[in-house]
Amino acid sequence: MPTVTPDLIEREAALRAGGAMPRMRDLAAALAVPEAALVEARRTTGAAERLRPADAAGFGALLARLPEAGEVMTLVRNETCVHELTGRAAPPDIDGPVGQFVGEIDLRLFLQHWRHGYRLDEDTRSGPRRSLQFFDAAGAAILKVYATAATDRGAFDRIAADWAAPEAAAAEFAAPASRAAARPDEAVDVAGLRAAWDALEMTHEFFQILRRFGVEREQALRLAGPERARPVALPAIRQVLDGAAASRLPIMVFVSNPGCVQIHSGPIHRVEPVGAWLNVLDPRFNLHLRTDRVAGAWVVRKPSVNGAIHSLEIFDDAGELACQIFGHRPAGGVERDDWRALVTGLGAAG
Repeated sequence: MPTVTPDLIEREAALRAGGAMPRMRDLAAALAVPEAALVEARRTTGAAERLRPADAAGFGALLARLPEAGEVMTLVRNETCVHELTGRAAPPDIDGPVGQFVGEIDLRLFLQHWRHGYRLDEDTRSGPRRSLQFFDAAGAAILKVYATAATDRGAFDRIAADWAAPEAAAAEFAAPASRAAARPDEAVDVAGLRAAWDALEMTHEFFQILRRFGVEREQALRLAGPERARPVALPAIRQVLDGAAASRLPIMVFVSNPGCVQIHSGPIHRVEPVGAWLNVLDPRFNLHLRTDRVAGAWVVRKPSVNGAIHSLEIFDDAGELACQIFGHRPAGGVERDDWRALVTGLGAAG
Protein backbone atom coordinates (compact mmCIF):
# COMPACT_ATOMS: atom_id res chain seq x y z
CA MET A 1 0.00 0.00 0.00
CA PRO A 2 1.75 3.23 -1.12
CA THR A 3 1.79 5.71 1.75
CA VAL A 4 4.66 8.05 0.85
CA THR A 5 3.13 10.87 -1.19
CA PRO A 6 5.25 13.60 -2.82
CA ASP A 7 3.93 16.25 -0.45
CA LEU A 8 4.59 14.31 2.77
CA ILE A 9 7.71 16.27 3.71
CA GLU A 10 5.87 19.55 3.16
CA ARG A 11 2.89 18.43 5.22
CA GLU A 12 5.22 17.40 8.04
CA ALA A 13 7.04 20.74 7.84
CA ALA A 14 3.72 22.57 8.17
CA LEU A 15 2.96 20.67 11.37
CA ARG A 16 6.41 21.38 12.77
CA ALA A 17 6.05 25.06 11.91
CA GLY A 18 3.00 25.18 14.14
CA GLY A 19 5.15 24.08 17.07
CA ALA A 20 3.24 20.81 17.44
CA MET A 21 4.44 17.28 18.14
CA PRO A 22 8.20 17.26 17.56
CA ARG A 23 8.53 13.48 17.81
CA MET A 24 8.37 11.63 14.53
CA ARG A 25 5.98 9.00 15.87
CA ASP A 26 3.49 11.71 16.90
CA LEU A 27 3.89 13.52 13.59
CA ALA A 28 3.21 10.32 11.70
CA ALA A 29 0.03 9.72 13.71
CA ALA A 30 -1.15 13.27 13.00
CA LEU A 31 -0.49 12.75 9.28
CA ALA A 32 -2.19 9.31 9.31
CA VAL A 33 0.90 7.53 7.93
CA PRO A 34 3.27 4.96 9.43
CA GLU A 35 6.34 6.33 11.18
CA ALA A 36 8.52 4.58 8.59
CA ALA A 37 6.79 6.58 5.84
CA LEU A 38 8.32 9.77 7.25
CA VAL A 39 11.73 8.12 7.21
CA GLU A 40 11.18 6.81 3.69
CA ALA A 41 10.23 10.32 2.57
CA ARG A 42 13.59 11.60 3.79
CA ARG A 43 15.33 9.57 1.11
CA THR A 44 14.41 12.42 -1.25
CA THR A 45 16.50 14.83 0.85
CA GLY A 46 19.44 12.49 1.45
CA ALA A 47 18.74 12.35 5.18
CA ALA A 48 17.72 8.70 4.98
CA GLU A 49 18.91 5.66 3.08
CA ARG A 50 17.41 2.19 2.80
CA LEU A 51 19.31 -0.72 4.28
CA ARG A 52 19.42 -4.11 2.56
CA PRO A 53 18.22 -6.77 2.35
CA ALA A 54 14.79 -6.52 3.89
CA ASP A 55 14.63 -10.07 5.19
CA ALA A 56 15.30 -11.80 8.48
CA ALA A 57 18.71 -13.23 7.61
CA GLY A 58 19.95 -9.94 6.22
CA PHE A 59 19.02 -7.81 9.20
CA GLY A 60 20.44 -10.46 11.48
CA ALA A 61 23.77 -10.23 9.68
CA LEU A 62 23.71 -6.44 9.97
CA LEU A 63 22.98 -6.57 13.69
CA ALA A 64 25.84 -9.00 14.21
CA ARG A 65 28.21 -6.16 13.30
CA LEU A 66 26.99 -3.77 16.01
CA PRO A 67 29.83 -4.71 18.41
CA GLU A 68 32.22 -3.02 15.94
CA ALA A 69 30.69 0.36 16.80
CA GLY A 70 31.43 0.23 20.52
CA GLU A 71 28.96 2.19 22.63
CA VAL A 72 25.49 2.78 21.16
CA MET A 73 22.05 3.65 22.47
CA THR A 74 19.26 1.23 21.60
CA LEU A 75 15.59 2.16 21.80
CA VAL A 76 12.64 -0.24 21.89
CA ARG A 77 9.10 0.97 22.36
CA ASN A 78 5.46 0.10 22.04
CA GLU A 79 2.42 2.37 22.06
CA THR A 80 2.74 3.18 25.76
CA CYS A 81 6.32 2.69 26.88
CA VAL A 82 9.82 3.63 25.65
CA HIS A 83 12.96 1.78 26.83
CA GLU A 84 16.47 3.13 26.11
CA LEU A 85 19.79 1.45 26.95
CA THR A 86 23.28 2.84 26.43
CA GLY A 87 26.17 0.41 26.34
CA ARG A 88 28.37 -1.82 24.24
CA ALA A 89 26.79 -4.64 22.27
CA ALA A 90 28.44 -8.00 22.78
CA PRO A 91 28.50 -10.42 19.84
CA PRO A 92 24.93 -11.68 19.46
CA ASP A 93 23.60 -15.20 19.15
CA ILE A 94 21.39 -15.21 16.06
CA ASP A 95 19.79 -18.36 14.67
CA GLY A 96 17.66 -17.57 11.64
CA PRO A 97 14.66 -15.49 12.69
CA VAL A 98 15.48 -15.40 16.41
CA GLY A 99 18.44 -14.05 18.33
CA GLN A 100 19.68 -12.22 21.35
CA PHE A 101 22.21 -9.74 22.63
CA VAL A 102 23.20 -10.34 26.25
CA GLY A 103 25.17 -7.83 28.29
CA GLU A 104 25.01 -4.05 28.54
CA ILE A 105 22.74 -4.11 25.50
CA ASP A 106 20.19 -6.82 26.30
CA LEU A 107 17.78 -7.68 23.48
CA ARG A 108 15.64 -10.59 22.33
CA LEU A 109 15.07 -10.51 18.57
CA PHE A 110 12.17 -11.93 16.53
CA LEU A 111 13.44 -11.07 13.08
CA GLN A 112 10.53 -12.54 11.14
CA HIS A 113 8.70 -9.29 11.93
CA TRP A 114 11.45 -7.02 10.56
CA ARG A 115 10.74 -5.68 7.05
CA HIS A 116 12.26 -2.21 6.56
CA GLY A 117 15.61 -0.75 7.63
CA TYR A 118 17.09 2.73 7.26
CA ARG A 119 20.07 4.88 8.07
CA LEU A 120 18.68 8.20 9.29
CA ASP A 121 20.33 11.57 9.95
CA GLU A 122 18.44 14.10 12.07
CA ASP A 123 19.05 17.59 13.37
CA THR A 124 18.07 17.74 17.03
CA ARG A 125 18.27 20.31 19.83
CA SER A 126 21.47 18.63 20.97
CA GLY A 127 22.99 18.54 17.49
CA PRO A 128 23.17 16.11 14.54
CA ARG A 129 22.18 12.52 15.28
CA ARG A 130 22.64 9.36 13.19
CA SER A 131 20.75 6.12 13.72
CA LEU A 132 19.88 2.78 12.20
CA GLN A 133 16.13 2.19 12.38
CA PHE A 134 14.09 -0.94 11.75
CA PHE A 135 10.35 -1.29 11.16
CA ASP A 136 7.74 -3.99 10.64
CA ALA A 137 5.63 -4.51 7.52
CA ALA A 138 3.18 -1.82 8.63
CA GLY A 139 5.96 0.71 9.26
CA ALA A 140 5.86 0.54 13.07
CA ALA A 141 9.23 0.92 14.80
CA ILE A 142 10.87 -2.23 16.17
CA LEU A 143 14.40 -1.11 17.12
CA LYS A 144 16.42 2.10 16.77
CA VAL A 145 20.19 2.14 17.25
CA TYR A 146 21.75 5.57 17.84
CA ALA A 147 25.36 6.66 17.69
CA THR A 148 26.47 8.43 20.89
CA ALA A 149 29.42 10.69 21.65
CA ALA A 150 31.39 7.57 22.59
CA THR A 151 30.49 5.55 19.48
CA ASP A 152 33.21 4.61 17.01
CA ARG A 153 31.62 6.73 14.27
CA GLY A 154 33.84 5.29 11.57
CA ALA A 155 32.66 1.77 12.38
CA PHE A 156 29.03 2.88 12.76
CA ASP A 157 29.14 4.62 9.38
CA ARG A 158 30.79 1.61 7.73
CA ILE A 159 27.97 -0.63 8.94
CA ALA A 160 25.43 1.77 7.43
CA ALA A 161 27.39 2.09 4.19
CA ASP A 162 27.98 -1.65 3.79
CA TRP A 163 24.25 -2.33 4.06
CA ALA A 164 23.05 0.70 2.08
CA ALA A 165 20.62 0.15 -0.77
CA PRO A 166 20.43 3.55 -2.52
CA GLU A 167 18.72 2.11 -5.59
CA ALA A 168 16.00 0.30 -3.63
CA ALA A 169 12.46 1.00 -4.72
CA ALA A 170 10.26 3.13 -2.50
CA ALA A 171 8.96 1.14 0.42
CA GLU A 172 5.32 0.22 0.65
CA PHE A 173 3.67 -0.46 3.98
CA ALA A 174 0.95 -2.92 4.84
CA ALA A 175 -2.15 -1.95 6.76
CA PRO A 176 -1.71 -2.58 10.50
CA ALA A 177 -2.93 -6.01 11.51
CA SER A 178 -6.28 -6.01 13.23
CA ARG A 179 -6.27 -7.39 16.73
CA ALA A 180 -8.20 -10.65 16.96
CA ALA A 181 -11.22 -10.67 19.20
CA ALA A 182 -10.58 -12.15 22.60
CA ARG A 183 -11.92 -15.63 23.22
CA PRO A 184 -14.96 -15.50 25.50
CA ASP A 185 -14.17 -16.37 29.10
CA GLU A 186 -16.75 -19.13 29.12
CA ALA A 187 -14.93 -20.85 26.24
CA VAL A 188 -11.64 -21.03 28.17
CA ASP A 189 -10.60 -24.17 30.04
CA VAL A 190 -9.95 -22.25 33.25
CA ALA A 191 -9.13 -25.33 35.30
CA GLY A 192 -6.63 -26.48 32.69
CA LEU A 193 -5.13 -22.98 32.49
CA ARG A 194 -4.62 -22.85 36.25
CA ALA A 195 -3.13 -26.35 36.35
CA ALA A 196 -0.67 -25.49 33.57
CA TRP A 197 0.22 -22.26 35.36
CA ASP A 198 0.93 -24.15 38.58
CA ALA A 199 3.16 -26.59 36.67
CA LEU A 200 5.42 -23.85 35.27
CA GLU A 201 9.13 -24.48 35.71
CA MET A 202 10.44 -21.35 33.92
CA THR A 203 8.66 -18.02 33.52
CA HIS A 204 9.32 -17.77 29.78
CA GLU A 205 7.12 -20.86 29.30
CA PHE A 206 4.11 -18.69 30.13
CA PHE A 207 3.73 -17.57 26.51
CA GLN A 208 3.26 -21.19 25.48
CA ILE A 209 0.42 -21.52 27.99
CA LEU A 210 -1.33 -18.50 26.49
CA ARG A 211 -1.14 -20.06 23.04
CA ARG A 212 -2.16 -23.48 24.28
CA PHE A 213 -5.36 -22.20 25.92
CA GLY A 214 -6.09 -19.47 23.36
CA VAL A 215 -6.20 -16.63 25.86
CA GLU A 216 -4.88 -13.10 25.85
CA ARG A 217 -2.34 -12.23 28.50
CA GLU A 218 -4.47 -9.95 30.67
CA GLN A 219 -7.42 -12.30 30.25
CA ALA A 220 -5.26 -15.12 31.65
CA LEU A 221 -4.33 -12.98 34.65
CA ARG A 222 -7.98 -12.21 35.28
CA LEU A 223 -8.97 -15.89 35.09
CA ALA A 224 -6.02 -17.24 37.06
CA GLY A 225 -7.33 -16.45 40.53
CA PRO A 226 -5.87 -14.01 43.09
CA GLU A 227 -3.23 -16.42 44.37
CA ARG A 228 -1.64 -16.23 40.89
CA ALA A 229 -2.47 -12.70 39.74
CA ARG A 230 -4.24 -9.75 41.32
CA PRO A 231 -4.92 -6.24 40.06
CA VAL A 232 -3.32 -3.35 41.93
CA ALA A 233 -3.99 0.36 41.97
CA LEU A 234 -2.22 2.29 39.19
CA PRO A 235 -0.16 4.41 41.63
CA ALA A 236 1.56 1.12 42.48
CA ILE A 237 3.70 1.56 39.37
CA ARG A 238 5.39 4.64 40.73
CA GLN A 239 5.48 3.08 44.20
CA VAL A 240 7.56 0.19 42.82
CA LEU A 241 9.93 2.46 40.88
CA ASP A 242 10.33 4.86 43.80
CA GLY A 243 10.86 1.98 46.23
CA ALA A 244 13.47 0.37 44.02
CA ALA A 245 15.28 3.68 43.53
CA ALA A 246 15.26 4.57 47.23
CA SER A 247 16.71 1.21 48.30
CA ARG A 248 18.93 0.67 45.23
CA LEU A 249 17.09 -2.59 44.77
CA PRO A 250 18.18 -4.09 41.42
CA ILE A 251 15.29 -4.76 39.10
CA MET A 252 14.67 -6.02 35.59
CA VAL A 253 12.51 -3.88 33.29
CA PHE A 254 11.17 -5.47 30.08
CA VAL A 255 9.59 -3.50 27.23
CA SER A 256 8.59 -5.27 24.04
CA ASN A 257 6.93 -5.06 20.66
CA PRO A 258 6.32 -8.00 18.31
CA GLY A 259 9.84 -7.83 16.88
CA CYS A 260 11.98 -7.14 19.92
CA VAL A 261 12.27 -7.21 23.72
CA GLN A 262 14.74 -4.97 25.57
CA ILE A 263 15.75 -5.57 29.18
CA HIS A 264 17.36 -3.35 31.80
CA SER A 265 18.97 -5.21 34.70
CA GLY A 266 20.24 -3.39 37.76
CA PRO A 267 19.34 -0.56 40.12
CA ILE A 268 17.60 2.64 39.08
CA HIS A 269 18.21 6.06 40.58
CA ARG A 270 16.19 8.99 39.23
CA VAL A 271 12.41 8.62 38.91
CA GLU A 272 10.58 11.71 37.66
CA PRO A 273 7.04 12.32 36.42
CA VAL A 274 6.71 14.89 33.63
CA GLY A 275 3.13 15.56 32.58
CA ALA A 276 1.56 12.26 31.56
CA TRP A 277 4.95 10.52 31.48
CA LEU A 278 6.53 8.59 34.35
CA ASN A 279 10.26 8.46 33.68
CA VAL A 280 13.44 6.78 34.84
CA LEU A 281 16.24 9.16 33.85
CA ASP A 282 19.55 7.44 34.56
CA PRO A 283 22.76 7.96 32.59
CA ARG A 284 22.58 4.61 30.79
CA PHE A 285 18.93 3.64 31.17
CA ASN A 286 15.83 5.67 30.41
CA LEU A 287 12.23 4.52 30.72
CA HIS A 288 9.24 6.60 29.64
CA LEU A 289 5.78 5.28 30.53
CA ARG A 290 2.75 7.20 29.30
CA THR A 291 0.49 6.90 32.31
CA ASP A 292 -2.62 8.33 30.67
CA ARG A 293 -2.68 5.24 28.45
CA VAL A 294 -2.20 2.75 31.29
CA ALA A 295 -5.39 0.90 32.14
CA GLY A 296 -4.27 -1.93 34.39
CA ALA A 297 -1.47 -3.19 36.62
CA TRP A 298 -1.15 -6.69 38.06
CA VAL A 299 1.05 -8.41 40.58
CA VAL A 300 1.75 -11.81 39.03
CA ARG A 301 3.12 -14.89 40.80
CA LYS A 302 4.55 -17.73 38.75
CA PRO A 303 6.18 -20.92 40.08
CA SER A 304 9.60 -21.98 38.87
CA VAL A 305 12.25 -24.56 39.66
CA ASN A 306 13.93 -21.81 41.71
CA GLY A 307 10.84 -20.87 43.70
CA ALA A 308 8.06 -18.35 43.16
CA ILE A 309 8.77 -15.40 40.84
CA HIS A 310 6.77 -12.18 41.25
CA SER A 311 6.38 -9.41 38.70
CA LEU A 312 4.45 -6.21 38.09
CA GLU A 313 2.75 -6.29 34.67
CA ILE A 314 1.41 -3.05 33.18
CA PHE A 315 -1.23 -2.98 30.42
CA ASP A 316 -2.41 -0.17 28.19
CA ASP A 317 -5.95 0.84 27.32
CA ALA A 318 -5.96 -1.57 24.37
CA GLY A 319 -5.12 -4.51 26.61
CA GLU A 320 -1.55 -4.76 25.34
CA LEU A 321 1.38 -5.43 27.64
CA ALA A 322 3.28 -2.14 28.05
CA CYS A 323 5.98 -3.09 30.54
CA GLN A 324 7.04 -5.80 33.00
CA ILE A 325 9.14 -5.32 36.13
CA PHE A 326 10.85 -8.15 38.03
CA GLY A 327 13.33 -8.23 40.84
CA HIS A 328 16.79 -8.87 39.47
CA ARG A 329 18.17 -12.32 40.15
CA PRO A 330 21.10 -14.20 38.64
CA ALA A 331 20.41 -17.09 36.30
CA GLY A 332 19.28 -20.00 38.42
CA GLY A 333 18.98 -17.78 41.50
CA VAL A 334 16.08 -17.33 43.86
CA GLU A 335 13.95 -14.22 44.12
CA ARG A 336 15.17 -11.49 46.49
CA ASP A 337 13.18 -11.09 49.69
CA ASP A 338 13.20 -7.27 49.44
CA TRP A 339 11.72 -7.36 45.92
CA ARG A 340 9.04 -9.82 46.99
CA ALA A 341 8.11 -7.66 49.98
CA LEU A 342 7.88 -4.55 47.78
CA VAL A 343 5.68 -6.02 45.11
CA THR A 344 3.43 -8.18 47.28
CA GLY A 345 2.78 -5.23 49.57
CA LEU A 346 1.10 -3.17 46.85
CA GLY A 347 -2.48 -2.11 47.47
CA ALA A 348 -5.37 -3.61 45.57
CA ALA A 349 -7.11 -1.83 42.71
CA GLY A 350 -10.12 0.16 43.77
